Amino acid sequence: MTALPERLVADADRLLLPPAGAVHGLAPGLRARAAAVLLRMALEQALDTYWRQVTPRMTRVGKHRMLCLEWYAGRDTARRCRTTWAALSAVCHYRTCELPPAPSEIRVRLEEVTALLAVLDTGAAAAPTGSRAQA
Repeated sequence: MTALPERLVADADRLLLPPAGAVHGLAPGLRARAAAVLLRMALEQALDTYWRQVTPRMTRVGKHRMLCLEWYAGRDTARRCRTTWAALSAVCHYRTCELPPAPSEIRVRLEEVTALLAVLDTGAAAAPTGSRAQA
């Protein structure tokens, strides 16, 4: 069973800004990396949902769904998705020679993912099946 993208974003938000007085077993950098993983999962699930509503065959294609997004959701939305996904992917990979991400860096990505979820949700509802959005 998969969680809804909005739930994953909410969980990432709680990791980045835990409630006052809560005891944490993870350092802020580790919580930020875990939040980045949740945000990337949320973006991927939102893209799957978008493509299922627009043209279901695209969900089987993998990396091409990001490339084709420009013709269906618009150039700006596609660019934002690619940029955000790439930034989150880079943060998700653990490298011993690099510092973990700062929670403030992931907070910016959280806001971008939240905005993209709204755009993809309204874009899928507005676009008829198989239509091409003008960029």
